[in-house]
Amino acid sequence: MNRHRPGAAICGILMANAWLVLLAGQTKPSIDDGQTKAEHVVVESMSQHHMHDSAHLKVTARRAELPGDRARAAAIASTLGAALERFRDYHVALKNGYEIFMPEVPQPVFHFTNYMQGFAETFRFKADQATSLLYKKTKGGYELVGAMYTAPRDSSEMDLDARVPLSIAQWHAHVNICLPPRGAAATTDWKRFGPDGSIATEDDCRAAGGRFFPQLFGWMVHVYPFEKTLEKMFAME
Repeated sequence: MNRHRPGAAICGILMANAWLVLLAGQTKPSIDDGQTKAEHVVVESMSQHHMHDSAHLKVTARRAELPGDRARAAAIASTLGAALERFRDYHVALKNGYEIFMPEVPQPVFHFTNYMQGFAETFRFKADQATSLLYKKTKGGYELVGAMYTAPRDSSEMDLDARVPLSIAQWHAHVNICLPPRGAAATTDWKRFGPDGSIATEDDCRAAGGRFFPQLFGWMVHVYPFEKTLEKMFAME
């Protein structure tokens, strides 16, 4: 369990609030269209993780397995899987505070996010409660495939390992993001800006007139508890 100093707790609240606004897609395009565009790209990367070797994706190193790690990971997956059963019907998720994140954007996996749950994960970890539920779109609606835990962006590897063992799972974060000047999304070269852009340092971002974000969201880890092996349950893909 994370332990935060009073000042760190306040920062955690602010970060959580920022997370809720960003993840909810509540940023108004007229105010910050560049950030909205960046969110769309991050949505795709959260579903596909196509930036494994990118300067914009930070992934925790896989640690040597310690006694108890495998059992702890299996317990997490088992607890999560049991808790998710009622959400196989996505209507139940919607009735219980989960909202579809950017449903208008085509995605291999859709995140149904409970923003209050994401806020709560700033302070504690519960295996049976996840920030987001992961669904694949079907002809008749959505099929549940897993869930996503989150952690504050200032979490240390020790904090993350205390939640889900780093020998089994790899947490990831979206980092080194350069957004264009406000109001410039329509004329922006998105090969340079955003989560897929070539600009990955604060100096280069400033030189280009952009706004640099060392980390856009908190830490994330996907879990697929209905898979047959731990490796597949905690796979990055």
